[in-house]
Amino acid sequence: MNHQDIYISLDIGSSSIKVLIGDITNNQLHVIGVGNVKSNGIRKGAIVDIDATVQAIRKAVDQAERMTGIKIDEVILGIPANQTTLQPVKGVVAVNSENREITDDDLERVIESAQVMSIPPERELVNLIPRQFIVDNLDEIKDPRGMIGIRLEMDATMITTSKTLVHNVLRCVERAGLKIREIYLQPLAAGFFALTEDEKNQGTAFIDLGGGSTTIAVFEDGLLTRTGVIPVGGEHITKDLSIVLKTPTEQAELIKKQFGHAFYDDASDDEIFEVPVSGTDVTDQYSQKFISEIIGVRLEEMFELVLDELARLGVRDLPGGVVLTGGVAQLEGIAQLARQVMQTRVRIYTPDYIGVREPAFTTAVGLIRYAHSEDEFYGRSPNQTPVYATIGAGSTPPKKQTNTTEKENNPNKPSVINRAKKLFDKFFE
Repeated sequence: MNHQDIYISLDIGSSSIKVLIGDITNNQLHVIGVGNVKSNGIRKGAIVDIDATVQAIRKAVDQAERMTGIKIDEVILGIPANQTTLQPVKGVVAVNSENREITDDDLERVIESAQVMSIPPERELVNLIPRQFIVDNLDEIKDPRGMIGIRLEMDATMITTSKTLVHNVLRCVERAGLKIREIYLQPLAAGFFALTEDEKNQGTAFIDLGGGSTTIAVFEDGLLTRTGVIPVGGEHITKDLSIVLKTPTEQAELIKKQFGHAFYDDASDDEIFEVPVSGTDVTDQYSQKFISEIIGVRLEEMFELVLDELARLGVRDLPGGVVLTGGVAQLEGIAQLARQVMQTRVRIYTPDYIGVREPAFTTAVGLIRYAHSEDEFYGRSPNQTPVYATIGAGSTPPKKQTNTTEKENNPNKPSVINRAKKLFDKFFE
């Protein structure tokens, strides 16, 4: 196995923490290690107990390490979309080379110039997503390197989030003994590969139905354009079942996974199961149809809240429909219910990799695939020194080194990685 191709992602969710070890060979991902433990200390996507979260991260890491024998030192981290802001930014530079050919250095400088925009002290930069490059007024360029021009511009989307939220997540990862190689917004990484090219271009809502919250990401013209979070998720369904069936929460969760059905009309009256009653030795019997009504009511409320959030975000039409993922998306009949409530096309996305064929693993898989695609574009190596050894996100990507002569002529030139470290090291001081 070539360890040059090993990527490790960390998905910190409200209901579970997942660590994935992926080996990418010839652009094909093979999941070789999985750690999946119940998360403690996280509510609605935000960390409320650092010690409990650190312990859960360590357990997930240990599970993945035992499966593969690979020591995990650094991870690709996903940041939740809570309190996220997307804003357009622009970078402009003059092409440096004598022959006016655009190089990696010009690409690096134009990305840096787009980050000059002032960010409020309570906000933290997460990612900078190029929308297009412009060379001497010729626009819609995906990669300007190798082209001839005088002026290079870049239109991009800057993603920022709450500094407190990022600080707490990174503190947990650091205390778990891990370094952070890259940081990406979770719906950005997950949606980029969960959606087809047509869906990303036409206008599609990518909805991650998590345990403590539901994340909404809208993609248009191939880019992430809006994000929103509603504080309702699968844990609310479990709590409803626990109250109505008078059974412990753990039992309600098992019932939801084994017998749950989201669409009342398709649920079975014949599938009967026993439920232990809290505080007694008695069990009650219920049908799948009975609990589907409980589940369906809560899910209808969730989808109506999603519609309200989409309206608040200014989304009036979704030509590409809706794509559901996340742990709750495993519920049988959920696509039918979503179609009925949202009145649009709905499909479920499930990763197609051995060991992680569940919608709950979409983000963890997406982080690996997104990091690999970034490495391909910027010429980075998976085993390079972590960019975010302490903290930092969305910094200028390392320059793609293709010209050995240029490298030899500039031995003392500070690398982008070192500049990124200096920029963010002060955060924990």
